[in-house]
Amino acid sequence: MLPVASCLLLDWQLATRNGQLMVVLFRLIWALVRSQFKPRVNLLDEATVTMRVWPNDLDLNVHMNSGRYLSMMDIGRVEILGRTRLLRKIFGRGWRPIAAAATIRYRRSLLAFQRFTVRTRVLCWDEKWLYFRHVIECRGEVAAIGYVRGLLRGREGNIAPAQILALAGRPDLPSPPMPPEIAQWIAAELR
Repeated sequence: MLPVASCLLLDWQLATRNGQLMVVLFRLIWALVRSQFKPRVNLLDEATVTMRVWPNDLDLNVHMNSGRYLSMMDIGRVEILGRTRLLRKIFGRGWRPIAAAATIRYRRSLLAFQRFTVRTRVLCWDEKWLYFRHVIECRGEVAAIGYVRGLLRGREGNIAPAQILALAGRPDLPSPPMPPEIAQWIAAELR
């Protein structure tokens, strides 16, 4: 648990500005703790976390800032790692999650004090990357859909998805087929 505590302390120091702690850090810590008490999910299951839009999440248009959606997606990935019971194992090895790329489509605004749910799922993986899908919903309507390409990095460098699968006790689990939208996203980045 010591590596997790040191990581959180570093996050605390980075997230503190003028002595005030950012609410996103509280949400992250809350997700870390709460995920340990929620039912376990499998690697390919969906994990959900429900939050509320707070005033410091708002931009000048008085709706949730577009960058804050990405922070909520981070919390969704922490939730799924916690509920698969991989989080402690990952931090215990000194591995850290890295988001390398993200794309998001906004559909509806989230307003102050609205409750919303982030639904997170691992879609697929290749030799290097994990691909996540995040659906942010409010009152049954989609507010945003985001995709994230990420990996874990340790002292020895990038951690291959095969190592993560082995850690999860599923070394032979094949990746689901790559959805067309992910393949198109990768192709667009290679141009």
